[in-house]
Amino acid sequence: MSSIFLVIPSVLIGFVVAAPIGPINLICIRRTLTFGALNGFVSGLGAATGDGIFAAIIVFGLTAIRHWIEGYSQLLQTAGGALLLGFGVYTYLADPLYGRELPCNGERAPASSSLLRAFASTFALALSNPATLFAFAALFAGFGGIIASAGANASLSQAGFVVAAVLCGSGLWWLTLTTVVGALHARINGRVMRIITHVSGAMICIFGLGMLAHVLWEQFR
Repeated sequence: MSSIFLVIPSVLIGFVVAAPIGPINLICIRRTLTFGALNGFVSGLGAATGDGIFAAIIVFGLTAIRHWIEGYSQLLQTAGGALLLGFGVYTYLADPLYGRELPCNGERAPASSSLLRAFASTFALALSNPATLFAFAALFAGFGGIIASAGANASLSQAGFVVAAVLCGSGLWWLTLTTVVGALHARINGRVMRIITHVSGAMICIFGLGMLAHVLWEQFR
C-alpha cells in the first residue's frame, strides 16, 4: 500500500482530533495572548505528542497498553479533572498584564512560563484523557478501513508514517490556532485580555468539574 494513502487521512485525523475547542485549546489561546505565539505553539505540541502516543498504541497494535489505559481510565480522568481545576483557578486569578497596561504596539507580558513547563503541562493533560484513544480507534476505522487494516498488516515503516502524519496534522492545528490568535493580539486591549482570562479560566474549571462528575457517575451508577 502506498504510504501516501496512509499519510493524507492520518494528517486529517490528527487535525480533527486536535481541533475541537476544549480545555487545552483554551490554555493555548490564553498562553499565546499572554506569552506569545511560540509559548502557545509549544503548549500545543505537548498535546500533539500525547495524541501521537495514543495513535501509536492503536496503529502498532499495542493491545496490552491499551487495556492498561482502559483499566485505569477512571484514575486518569480523575487526575485530569484535578489538573484542569488547578489550571482553571490559576488562569482565572492570574493577572494577564502582570500589573501593567497592555502597550499599544502589542508587546506581550514577560514570558515567565518556560517552554518546557508549557509543553509538559499540556502533555500531561492530553495523556489524562483516555477518550482520545477511543477517538483515534474510531477515526482510523472510519476512513474506509484503510488505516485499520494497516494497523494489522502494514510494515513498521508504514505504521510509522501513520503516527508521524497524525503528529503533523495535530501540529498543523496548533500552528494555525496560535498564528491566528497571535496576529489578533495587537488589537486586544487590557480590558479584553482580563475578560478572556476570566472566561477561559471559568470554562477550564467547568471542563474539570465535568470530567470529575463523569467519573463519579460511572462509579456510583
